[in-house]
Amino acid sequence: MKTEFTDVSETQKTVTIEIDSSVVDAEIDRIAQGYKKVKVPGFRPGKVPATIIKRRFRNEILHEVMHGLIPRAVEEALQERGIEPIDTPNVRDVALEEGQPLRFTAAIETVPPFDPGDLSTLTAIRTPVAITEDAIEQTLQRLRERAAKSEPVEGRPSTEGDTAVVDLVRQDPSGPDRHDGVSIEIGSKANPPGFDANLIGLSPGDQKTFTIHFPEDYTVAEMAGTDVEYSVTVKELRRRVLPELDDEFAKDLGEFDSFAALRDRVRTDLQAEAEENATRQLRGEVLKQLSERITFELPTSLVEREIDRRLEEFARQLMQQNVDPRQAGIDWAQFREAQREPARASVASALVLDAIARREGLSVSEQEIDQEIERFAARAGRTPAALRAQFEKEAGIGRLAAGLRREKAVDLALSHARIS
Repeated sequence: MKTEFTDVSETQKTVTIEIDSSVVDAEIDRIAQGYKKVKVPGFRPGKVPATIIKRRFRNEILHEVMHGLIPRAVEEALQERGIEPIDTPNVRDVALEEGQPLRFTAAIETVPPFDPGDLSTLTAIRTPVAITEDAIEQTLQRLRERAAKSEPVEGRPSTEGDTAVVDLVRQDPSGPDRHDGVSIEIGSKANPPGFDANLIGLSPGDQKTFTIHFPEDYTVAEMAGTDVEYSVTVKELRRRVLPELDDEFAKDLGEFDSFAALRDRVRTDLQAEAEENATRQLRGEVLKQLSERITFELPTSLVEREIDRRLEEFARQLMQQNVDPRQAGIDWAQFREAQREPARASVASALVLDAIARREGLSVSEQEIDQEIERFAARAGRTPAALRAQFEKEAGIGRLAAGLRREKAVDLALSHARIS
């Protein structure tokens, strides 16, 4: 076998391969033997001459020859050069005829060997974590808001902050639009300009018709500068009532004996969240510095694959929110291009982490993989066995191990970095 390598760039290579005609003809003869029992008019099964078989099934036989010889030849050529492709080589310009050598060219993307550098030269700043009393109060107020109850208003007309339950008819040039039992929070930013003033002072049973003029600079362009008539019939008034921040409120949340215990938990959770954010920021800075150690042009396929992954993840998040990605009004070409630089940074840092793992001999045990699957399963509410089966079916165990190995490389880098 003859090979000729060409360096297109540090990450792109081409190899032209020629396989001797004797090897090609032997493979053609071997595959043709498998067609001997095929029925051919005028011949008994198993008695068809090889020349007839080769002529009648020429395309099928040559197709099998290519799929048998080419992958093995490419793998052998790459192993001799110590080249590890990051994607399936792109084979082109195939020339195959009986009695002639098999010639073809394969384009390969690879990552050149490189040194990830001295980890002790990495520097980062850990943000100090300090939980203020104001942050605790804000969290408690949010818990209080979520626990608010809607109670009927009796003995007075509506005022700001009330929720009016109304039957509403909206009249514009396109015709009437009726909605019954609509809940309108008086004072909400979502209400049209001047709408709230017309609801204040009404009581259940009251009816009122009024016209709202939408200003020329209204945010909804099709409504700007128009007049819309509204007719409302008030059916009920309700108001959100906030609970007191006391022991009873803490007990109603289900796991606290006192308000003091709730306050302590809030402080603990905020502390943990702040420390997690500080660690994430620290990791991000170290990964950024590592990614900048890549001096060669990143392989295109890796970058495109990472962009695809990001788009798929975003589309999955939309679907989890019951939003059809096709109907979300997103310019996907623009969104894809916006992901290019983050994807390049992610690929670069992953390559450096892989280089660190190889240099330092980092590995992942089966026990560590099992533990990670158990953590995933617990979060997903599935059994570890079912999740492992899915990973194995989707060839995901290798990706899982690679991710764990990179985490070890990150931890190693952080342990060597100078952190202030």
